[in-house]
Amino acid sequence: MPADSEIAAESSICDFWRALVTRRTTVAIAVLVGVFVAVLWLEGRPWWCKSGLAFWSAAWTSCTSQNFLDPYSLSHVLHGVIFFWLLQPLSSRVPLPWRLAAAVGLEIGWELLENSPWIIERYRQDTASLDYTGDSILNSIGDLLSAAVGFVVASRYSWRASVAIFIAFELWMIWLARDNLSLNVLMLFYPIDAIKEWQLAGIAP
Repeated sequence: MPADSEIAAESSICDFWRALVTRRTTVAIAVLVGVFVAVLWLEGRPWWCKSGLAFWSAAWTSCTSQNFLDPYSLSHVLHGVIFFWLLQPLSSRVPLPWRLAAAVGLEIGWELLENSPWIIERYRQDTASLDYTGDSILNSIGDLLSAAVGFVVASRYSWRASVAIFIAFELWMIWLARDNLSLNVLMLFYPIDAIKEWQLAGIAP
C-alpha cells in the first residue's frame, strides 16, 4: 500500500495537470501543431537531419537544428518562461490552460519567422551560423515542446526561480555552444564582429 505522502504527491500532480490542460485546450494545441507541421512541410522543410534520425545533436554541426534537441533547445525553454510572464497580467481573465495554448501559438509564430528566408540569410551572413539552413520539422517540434516545458516550469514557481533558471540556462548555453538567447538576439539585430570571431574560434575544424 502506498504511503500517505505518495498519495498526496500523486494527487498534487493530478490536480496540477487538471489545472494546466483541458480537453478544449488540448484540441486547440493539437490543431495549432498540426497546422504548423503542415506549413513547414509545404515550405519544403526536411523531417530530420539528412545524416539520419537522432535525438540530440551538438552545436555547430551539420545536424544542429535538425535533430529533435540540441543546445538551442535551452533557449526555447527560456522562450516558454518569458511567454508565461508576458501572459501573466491576463491571468485574471484568461485561465492557465488557454495561456499555455497562447504560448504555444507565440512559439509557433517565432518558429515560422526563424525559418523565413530573411532570418535564415541574416543568420548566415552576420552570425557564426554559416551553414544554417533552418530547422527540420522534428527540431521545430522539439522547440515547441521545450517552450511548453519552460512555460510549465515558470507556472509552478516564483519569478525569482524564473530569473535563476534564465541565468543558469544562459550560462549553460555559453559553455555548450558559445551562444545563448541573449547573444542570438543581439547578433541577429546588431551583429558584432568580435563576438562572431569568438564563436567561430570555438567551432571544431
